Amino acid sequence: MGRHDEILKGLQAWAGQFYGADATVERLVRLSGGASQETWSLDVERPGCVEELILRRVPGGVSVARNSEAIGLGTEANLLSCADGTVPAPKVIQVFEPGSDIGEAFLMNRIPGQTIARKILRDDDYRIAREKLTHQCGAALAAIHAIPTADLPDLPTSGGLDQLEKYETIYRAFNLPRPVFELAIAWLKSNVPSAVPPVLVHGDFRLGNLIVDSDGLAAVLDWELAHLGDPREDIAWLCVNSWRFGHSQNRVGGFGHLDNLLTTYEASGGRKFSSDEIDWWEILG
Repeated sequence: MGRHDEILKGLQAWAGQFYGADATVERLVRLSGGASQETWSLDVERPGCVEELILRRVPGGVSVARNSEAIGLGTEANLLSCADGTVPAPKVIQVFEPGSDIGEAFLMNRIPGQTIARKILRDDDYRIAREKLTHQCGAALAAIHAIPTADLPDLPTSGGLDQLEKYETIYRAFNLPRPVFELAIAWLKSNVPSAVPPVLVHGDFRLGNLIVDSDGLAAVLDWELAHLGDPREDIAWLCVNSWRFGHSQNRVGGFGHLDNLLTTYEASGGRKFSSDEIDWWEILG
């Protein structure tokens, strides 16, 4: 029995228990997205109703030790539950523990929209969305950073200097000095920003991990790099030129301006930051 059939069998058994004996799992398809986890789309059909779902699953269904900052799928599902009602994000339907018929995984509702950055930044279908997206991202980031840390699962703590040390160690191990990196590392060490209280940091908030529909931000995805850290990290990561996808004139994700994002971020309950305070984190990014 192939992987598809094994997962289908396990999901069918779950659907019968969760929705009733007349529920059937249809159109189970592996999606191309998801660099570190499997992502599957499926529908659960029952009389008069279709539930559109997404399955996030550990590759092969079994966790293995990885040299990665990623949190486990169970922790990611827990975070989505913490965000429910305050951040636009999928709703977790079911968590499957390691050793289940499906393996380590969780199910969430499927949210319609687009994740491909170049389409979001170019296509006329998203013209109105692009006008709203900067403010929506500012509000979403403020909501993420406002989730009480006492409510969160156990997460790693990672500040700017922690990350700089990690990446400098990797860089030095290559023994291939490059002036641009030497200058950047020296500047970052000489201009460390004042610390702020740690908050929940999404860790990878950018186009590609956001679902956008014709009205703007529909959901924040891929929380697997979440940690406790500096809120400016999330803001700056969205500004890194790699995530502008050729639209470098717009500092925020290729679609907006940082002053507008920071204004909405503060109005939505976030700390007051100047654009200059984001520079250090963007250079680190």
